[in-house]
Amino acid sequence: MKRALVALGVGSAIFAGVYGLAASLNVSSSGLGAGNVSVAACQAGTLTSSYATAYSSSTPGYNVGVVTVNGLASTCYSKSFKVTLVNSSNTSLGEVTGTAPSSGTSFTADFTSANVSAASVTGVHVLITG
Repeated sequence: MKRALVALGVGSAIFAGVYGLAASLNVSSSGLGAGNVSVAACQAGTLTSSYATAYSSSTPGYNVGVVTVNGLASTCYSKSFKVTLVNSSNTSLGEVTGTAPSSGTSFTADFTSANVSAASVTGVHVLITG
Protein backbone atom coordinates (compact mmCIF):
# COMPACT_ATOMS: atom_id res chain seq x y z
CA MET A 1 0.00 0.00 0.00
CA LYS A 2 2.83 2.34 0.89
CA ARG A 3 4.52 1.65 -2.46
CA ALA A 4 1.33 2.50 -4.35
CA LEU A 5 0.98 5.82 -2.52
CA VAL A 6 4.63 6.72 -3.15
CA ALA A 7 4.28 5.80 -6.84
CA LEU A 8 1.09 7.84 -7.10
CA GLY A 9 2.78 10.82 -5.43
CA VAL A 10 5.85 10.63 -7.71
CA GLY A 11 3.62 10.25 -10.80
CA SER A 12 1.56 13.27 -9.79
CA ALA A 13 4.66 15.39 -9.23
CA ILE A 14 6.09 14.44 -12.63
CA PHE A 15 2.76 15.13 -14.38
CA ALA A 16 2.48 18.55 -12.70
CA GLY A 17 6.03 19.47 -13.73
CA VAL A 18 5.59 18.43 -17.35
CA TYR A 19 2.19 20.13 -17.58
CA GLY A 20 3.65 23.35 -16.15
CA LEU A 21 6.53 23.34 -18.64
CA ALA A 22 4.23 22.69 -21.59
CA ALA A 23 1.94 25.52 -20.53
CA SER A 24 4.87 27.92 -20.62
CA LEU A 25 5.66 27.29 -24.33
CA ASN A 26 4.70 30.14 -26.63
CA VAL A 27 3.24 29.76 -30.10
CA SER A 28 3.20 32.37 -32.83
CA SER A 29 2.52 32.46 -36.56
CA SER A 30 6.26 32.79 -37.28
CA GLY A 31 7.50 29.79 -35.29
CA LEU A 32 6.66 26.23 -34.41
CA GLY A 33 6.11 24.92 -30.91
CA ALA A 34 3.50 23.24 -28.80
CA GLY A 35 0.03 24.73 -28.80
CA ASN A 36 -2.49 26.12 -31.25
CA VAL A 37 -2.48 29.28 -33.32
CA SER A 38 -4.35 30.35 -36.44
CA VAL A 39 -2.16 31.23 -39.40
CA ALA A 40 -3.81 33.28 -42.11
CA ALA A 41 -3.09 32.59 -45.75
CA CYS A 42 -1.52 35.42 -47.69
CA GLN A 43 -4.39 35.25 -50.17
CA ALA A 44 -7.90 33.91 -50.39
CA GLY A 45 -8.05 33.51 -54.17
CA THR A 46 -7.10 30.45 -56.19
CA LEU A 47 -3.80 30.23 -58.01
CA THR A 48 -3.78 28.68 -61.47
CA SER A 49 -0.84 27.25 -63.34
CA SER A 50 0.18 26.36 -66.86
CA TYR A 51 3.40 25.16 -68.38
CA ALA A 52 5.22 25.16 -71.68
CA THR A 53 6.73 22.00 -73.11
CA ALA A 54 9.64 21.35 -75.44
CA TYR A 55 10.65 18.19 -77.28
CA SER A 56 13.71 16.42 -75.93
CA SER A 57 15.46 13.67 -77.89
CA SER A 58 17.15 12.47 -74.68
CA THR A 59 13.84 11.72 -72.90
CA PRO A 60 12.54 11.06 -75.71
CA GLY A 61 9.38 13.06 -75.63
CA TYR A 62 8.19 16.40 -74.32
CA ASN A 63 9.60 17.87 -71.13
CA VAL A 64 8.18 20.62 -68.93
CA GLY A 65 9.85 23.97 -69.43
CA VAL A 66 8.64 27.06 -67.61
CA VAL A 67 5.64 26.84 -65.25
CA THR A 68 3.62 30.06 -64.99
CA VAL A 69 1.55 30.64 -61.86
CA ASN A 70 -1.28 33.21 -62.14
CA GLY A 71 -3.59 34.85 -59.61
CA LEU A 72 -1.00 36.11 -57.13
CA ALA A 73 -2.44 38.57 -54.59
CA SER A 74 -0.46 41.62 -53.45
CA THR A 75 -0.42 40.20 -49.91
CA CYS A 76 1.88 37.43 -51.21
CA TYR A 77 4.40 39.74 -52.87
CA SER A 78 8.08 39.02 -52.14
CA LYS A 79 7.34 35.77 -50.28
CA SER A 80 9.16 32.49 -50.87
CA PHE A 81 7.53 29.94 -53.15
CA LYS A 82 8.00 26.29 -54.07
CA VAL A 83 6.46 24.81 -57.21
CA THR A 84 6.36 21.00 -57.34
CA LEU A 85 5.36 18.85 -60.29
CA VAL A 86 3.77 15.54 -59.25
CA ASN A 87 2.64 12.31 -60.93
CA SER A 88 -0.56 10.31 -60.45
CA SER A 89 0.79 8.85 -57.17
CA ASN A 90 1.37 12.41 -55.90
CA THR A 91 5.13 11.75 -55.98
CA SER A 92 7.37 14.71 -56.69
CA LEU A 93 8.92 14.72 -60.14
CA GLY A 94 10.83 17.94 -59.50
CA GLU A 95 10.58 21.23 -57.67
CA VAL A 96 11.75 24.79 -58.07
CA THR A 97 12.01 27.38 -55.32
CA GLY A 98 12.22 31.13 -55.55
CA THR A 99 10.77 34.43 -54.42
CA ALA A 100 7.46 35.81 -55.65
CA PRO A 101 7.70 39.17 -57.41
CA SER A 102 7.05 42.47 -55.64
CA SER A 103 4.33 43.40 -58.18
CA GLY A 104 2.10 41.75 -60.74
CA THR A 105 -0.21 38.77 -60.56
CA SER A 106 2.02 36.00 -61.94
CA PHE A 107 5.43 34.42 -61.54
CA THR A 108 7.39 31.62 -63.21
CA ALA A 109 9.38 28.57 -62.17
CA ASP A 110 11.89 27.21 -64.69
CA PHE A 111 11.97 23.39 -64.90
CA THR A 112 13.98 23.30 -68.14
CA SER A 113 17.09 21.72 -66.59
CA ALA A 114 15.05 19.26 -64.46
CA ASN A 115 14.14 17.07 -67.50
CA VAL A 116 10.64 16.28 -66.21
CA SER A 117 8.59 14.32 -68.74
CA ALA A 118 5.38 16.25 -69.47
CA ALA A 119 3.52 12.96 -69.95
CA SER A 120 4.20 12.04 -66.30
CA VAL A 121 2.89 15.30 -64.80
CA THR A 122 -0.64 15.08 -63.40
CA GLY A 123 -0.50 17.97 -60.92
CA VAL A 124 1.25 21.17 -59.94
CA HIS A 125 1.58 22.09 -56.26
CA VAL A 126 2.36 25.68 -55.29
CA LEU A 127 3.41 26.65 -51.76
CA ILE A 128 3.92 30.27 -50.71
CA THR A 129 5.52 30.95 -47.32
CA GLY A 130 6.89 33.86 -45.41
